[in-house]
This record gives sequence, C-alpha cells and structure tokens, in this order.
Amino acid sequence: MRVFVTGIGLITPVGIGTEVAWKGIVSGALGIAPITLFDTTDFKVKNAAEVKGFDPNDFVDKKLTRRNDRFCHFALATAHMAMEDAGTPAFTDPYRAGVIVGSGIGGIKTHEEQHTALMEKGPGRVSPFYVPMMIPNMAAGLLSIQYGAKGVSYAPVSACATSVHAIGEAFRNIKHGILDFCITGGAEAAVTPISVAGFSNMTALSDSTDPENASIPFDIRRNGFVIGEGAGILILESEASAVRRGAKVYGEVLGYGATSDAFHITGPDPEGNGAAAAMRLALGEAGLNSVDYINTHGTSTPQGDKAEVLAIKKTFSSPPPISSTKSMTGHLLGAAGGIETAFSLLALRDGILPPTIGYREPDPECDIDVVPNTARRADLRTALSNSFGFGGHNASILLGKAD
Repeated sequence: MRVFVTGIGLITPVGIGTEVAWKGIVSGALGIAPITLFDTTDFKVKNAAEVKGFDPNDFVDKKLTRRNDRFCHFALATAHMAMEDAGTPAFTDPYRAGVIVGSGIGGIKTHEEQHTALMEKGPGRVSPFYVPMMIPNMAAGLLSIQYGAKGVSYAPVSACATSVHAIGEAFRNIKHGILDFCITGGAEAAVTPISVAGFSNMTALSDSTDPENASIPFDIRRNGFVIGEGAGILILESEASAVRRGAKVYGEVLGYGATSDAFHITGPDPEGNGAAAAMRLALGEAGLNSVDYINTHGTSTPQGDKAEVLAIKKTFSSPPPISSTKSMTGHLLGAAGGIETAFSLLALRDGILPPTIGYREPDPECDIDVVPNTARRADLRTALSNSFGFGGHNASILLGKAD
C-alpha cells in the first residue's frame, strides 16, 4: 500500500508555519542567537536555537496551556497546522486513525520547575499535573484526545532519532493496513538550564560565542552542536484515504530503515556501519540504489559528521548532494527528524537543495558536496533524511516526489 504525506506543520527557530520556515531555510536564515530563556551568566555555552514569537494561546485553549509543558504546546500547535493543511479530514473509522509522536526529553522544563518547588517549598507544593506534564508520551496522548484518533497511539523515545522512528512506524502501520491515517513527528523544548549544563559538561555543545560559527556542519572548525527547540508534525495517509477525499500530496514515503550501532552510549560508530545499514534498508524497501538528495543528521560534531559522510560513501557509489539544515535551525533533538523530513519533502516539491550555511573551511574527511552557503536548484525525484541518536539509534526515511 502506498503512503502519502498530505499535511505539514512546523514550528522552528527560523520561523513559525511551514512556508515561513521553508522560506527561512531556502534563504539561509540563521535561527541561532544568544539564549534568552534563562540567565547564562554562569554557563560556558551562550547560544541556542530558540523559537521566537510563539504564543501557545494562538493555537491552544488557555487551560491546556496552563496544564502542559512547552513541548506539548509545540506539538498541539504544529498538529493544528498540519491538520488544517491536510484539509481537516474526518475519520471514517477512528480506530484506523493513529498518533505516533515522540519527544527525546519531554517536559524537562516542568521537571526543573517542580523539583525546585519540592526543594524550596516542600512536597505539598508539587503540582498534581507534574507527571502528565513531564512524561514524553503526553504529546501523543493529547493529540489522540484532541482529534479523536483511537488507533495506534504512542511515543517513540530514541533521543535524536525519535521523529524519524515515529514517521517510519507511522509509514509501516499504514503500509501494512493497520491504519489509514496517522499524525506523526516530534516535539522538543529542552533549552533549559539543566539540559544545557548537561550537554555542555559532556562537551557535546559548541562553546562558540559567535552564533554564525556555532553550528557549522562538515566544516573543519566544528566543535559541537547547538541545542534547538520546536516541532515538526506530518499527516500520513494511505493512497485510498488520500484519493477518497481528494487530498493534496506533498510526497510519498518510499522506505524506512532503522538499526543500532551497538557501540557507545553517546558516540557514533566511527566506521558508520550502522548508519549505512539504515540507509540501505530504506533504499531496499523502495527498490532503489540511489537518491537525488540527503538531508543529513549533520549535527556539527567532529565525530558525528565524519562518520555520517563515511556511511554515505559506503552506501552510494556516487554520493548525491547533501546538506545539514541544522546549520540554520540548530539541533532540535527528538524533533529534528520531523522538521527535516518536512524540509526534504519541500525540497522535492520545489526542486531546491537547502544550503549548509557557515561552511568556510572544508574538512578533508568530509569531502562531499554539502551545498555550501547558498540554496541550489536541482531536478529532484527522491530524498533521504537521516537521524541518529545517543545510544546508537539510527533511522533513515526515504521520500519520493508527489505524482
């Protein structure tokens, strides 16, 4: 059974709304700036990719806003956008409509705030909403309730591979006849003191004070990723469902691959074998051996970018152009794959290769076409989007241009 993408919702550091965010990506807009969500005086890391100008009350009932964490605000808002974009479909059978939406970290802001309340004011002051606000599956639960989707509903939690795992599992549920329709993707809101401190102390984050030189994937000067926030939600439908209601189509999901490095809790397999295997699985499911574009995981870490380029070279006899939109959005952790899959679909729609901005000094070990600094027109039929997560999780989703 063929599976199509019929709706997209995006909240990103380069813009709120699908077309606004995509315009930012094509123009090379930088969504990285000094952190404003908390005081960084005592922090080595000063920059993040925050979402600016977002008011959850524009999308969400005020009671829901009060009783949910920021990552759920993002999920509810992007799902609202995606459902409207898809034409606000009515489910013929609610048990064949699902929600597979994940978060790598969940309600970390709520956790910090409620722990402070516990320590400073005692257990009686911990909110009764603390647990449902904090748990990562709550975005999926809320969306299921919001839209009456009674089919498969859960939240993958696989660090930075979360969203692609979610989209891949949604694809499989539709392909194999379990669902007709699925809301899928990821949301993250982890620009908080404890998150930044933890990632910083493990030397995962760039400590560059210059936003333009902080997230520079594949550049030899790279020294870590920039944490970001936001959400990317897609509407996936079976061919029969999309045709029945005359839905517009962004593209088709052709294949999905998921593997594990089984190597290290945070570092990638330096040989890139697990990543290469995930890409090969996605290609194999689609019956292809090449693609026209790859939206890479490309986090701007010294080891990660090198390993991914090696994996691409092992997978393709003639590697296609690649880029890292994280050079603009930073790394949205569990939401990264949702927005990057969306960007890949929009690249196919418009025939545009997104750029990798900030690229100044090539790394000889990343000697591949990274579409440096400026978007490029191209004839695109297929695209691959990669996401890899701490714990060795690898996920690749293969997309085709809309027929």
